[in-house]
Amino acid sequence: MTTRRHLLKWMALAPAATLLSDVSFGAAGKAAFVSQRPPLAKRKFTSPAVEKLLAQTKARIGDPELAWMFENCFPNTLDTTVEVGTLRGKPDTFVVTGDIDAMWMRDSSAQVWPYVPLARQDKALQQLFRGLIHRHALCISIDPYANAFMPDPTATSNLDWAQHDITDMKPGVAERKWEIDSLCYPIRLAHGYWQATGDTTPFDDDWHAAMRVVLKTFREQQRKDGAGPYHFQRTSPNPTESQFLQGYGNPTKAVGMIHAMFRPSDDATVYPFNIPGNLFAVVSLRQLAEMLRAIKHDGGTADDCIALADEIQAAAEAHGVIHGDRGDYWAYEVDGYGNQLFMDDANVPSLLSLPYLGICAQDDARYQRTRSQAWSRRNPYFFQGRAAEGIGGPHEGLRMIWPMSIMMRAFTSNDTAEIAQCVAWLKSTHAGTGFMHESFDQDDPAKFTRSWFAWANTLFGELVVKLAGSHPGILRKA
Repeated sequence: MTTRRHLLKWMALAPAATLLSDVSFGAAGKAAFVSQRPPLAKRKFTSPAVEKLLAQTKARIGDPELAWMFENCFPNTLDTTVEVGTLRGKPDTFVVTGDIDAMWMRDSSAQVWPYVPLARQDKALQQLFRGLIHRHALCISIDPYANAFMPDPTATSNLDWAQHDITDMKPGVAERKWEIDSLCYPIRLAHGYWQATGDTTPFDDDWHAAMRVVLKTFREQQRKDGAGPYHFQRTSPNPTESQFLQGYGNPTKAVGMIHAMFRPSDDATVYPFNIPGNLFAVVSLRQLAEMLRAIKHDGGTADDCIALADEIQAAAEAHGVIHGDRGDYWAYEVDGYGNQLFMDDANVPSLLSLPYLGICAQDDARYQRTRSQAWSRRNPYFFQGRAAEGIGGPHEGLRMIWPMSIMMRAFTSNDTAEIAQCVAWLKSTHAGTGFMHESFDQDDPAKFTRSWFAWANTLFGELVVKLAGSHPGILRKA
């Protein structure tokens, strides 16, 4: 059976040497980089605000290759992955992850996040966000335990690796892996959009009902009264594609955290209290409470969100911290019985990404200790090679660095030299394609996975825009 892992692992372009056809040379012998964006008539969506920011930022980049990469990557989600229309009488936006014709709740939210600050000045973007918020609410109402969905909410999954999963598949669901962040990301996007625009149009009764389902699901997966309704197994040679104990996962002690069956990588958890996911839920529940009070005047549900956030936070502090000789730092996964796993995975939420998601301050002492451990040999998925150093994960295996981890290192640093090194690694490991990838070999960037991974592309664009404001000298000198 073809699995997602097998499909994506080999969806790489040719080695870098064969990709230089996108680089021409002018009369002076200087490289002229040819845009890899689709022709205007073939772009899925065009935003005047995005195009304006793209031009302004590109003009501030000193290196032609980096400027070319930014031009390709920043609008990639809009250029290639969004479908905007109507569904059931409402604005609708469906966002594929890239090379898979399905929408991940996590990816779709993260893919459009860099455009949120521009929505106030762009009516077309506002319509896109309204449609995606409606679509997320619909997806949650279909199945809050699913991580990926079909364009047609009545269709069966088109993902061949999910066709025979042992779980309660529903129409409209593409894949049904329970991941905490699948419910956090839509809240982050909704809250960010509301804060940026003041627009309350998409927060209708269906959205309100979906948010109550989020709260109910989080409560169910605290597992205080049994395992709950969710189970998942898959026939696969890769053990991270399935779950233990008849699909209910390894046992946890009911300490107040949320039991997660899969990580943001779509890989199975070992100890089901995933700490980055639980900490993300704390922030999301507080954001949701703010919205429920201000927009829906629902103080009761808002109070329930705050109470759950407080409970999860206290449980994470009590059970999710490793006490080391040089101070405490966060574990990656725990079970509440005292067992703790330290590692980090490049997929966000990760330990490295905590400040990026607003979970803690960048200078928080515990975070700094955690960050140091994650970017070191203490983390079994930290890799150093001739091409770069960075974090990967079990999803693509040893030696495979995820550019996303390098971006997160830059996002969470104020050190000019550290950020400049991250930018240099990103520039030197795109294998001549002008795009970011899922992962690349630590010694040979021409060996990479996923030639079309929109989240990584727009995240790179978001980083460059941030640096244009916070560290413009890096871009001028890059």
